This record gives sequence, C-alpha cells and structure tokens, in this order.
Amino acid sequence: MEAVRTIILSTGDKITERIKWNAPSFCYEGEDRITFNLRGKGFFQLVFHCGAKKKDRKTDNPLIDDTSGLLEWKAADRAIMEFTDENDVESKEEKLREVITKWLEVI
Repeated sequence: MEAVRTIILSTGDKITERIKWNAPSFCYEGEDRITFNLRGKGFFQLVFHCGAKKKDRKTDNPLIDDTSGLLEWKAADRAIMEFTDENDVESKEEKLREVITKWLEVI
C-alpha cells in the first residue's frame, strides 16, 4: 500500500491526501478522485471516482480510454484497480501512473 500511495502522490503537484471513508483518499484540486478500498483479503483496491456526489455525464462511455486493461469499470465514471502484493504493484507501476494521469486530466 505504501508503494501505491507514493506513486499516487508523486504523479502530480496538485494531489493531496486525507482519510475519508475510513481509508486514504487522494484529492485533485480539492475533490476526492482516488480512494483505497481495504476490505479485501489478500488484496486491496484503488477506486477511481469523481467525488462523493454523482455528476451529470452526457455519455455512458468510460471516462477514460483505459489502454492499460487494468481497470474494472463499475460505472462510466467509477473504476477499480486491484493489487495483491509488492511484486504486483511493481509490475503495474507504469500503467498505474498512466491511468492516474489520464483520470486527473479529464476531471
């Protein structure tokens, strides 16, 4: 988890961190955008979202073009990426950085 946290915080100067929903949550320009989900056994997830309140979207297409193939889409503006261990984080680091950058660009 610490490695993922470091990756997120190093992706941009405007990213801040706080605890919300009983887990680390990362804000971009004051709005929650990425939150840890720590409820799994043997894994943890990052939830990519657009804040606590649902926003009106003009399309049902996914918010970003996920060329990483690592996101599991729960809605057009909500996706999950799962990690199992340190090796898994290391193998996904480059793609995670790409997803974070794209996610924050479209918000």
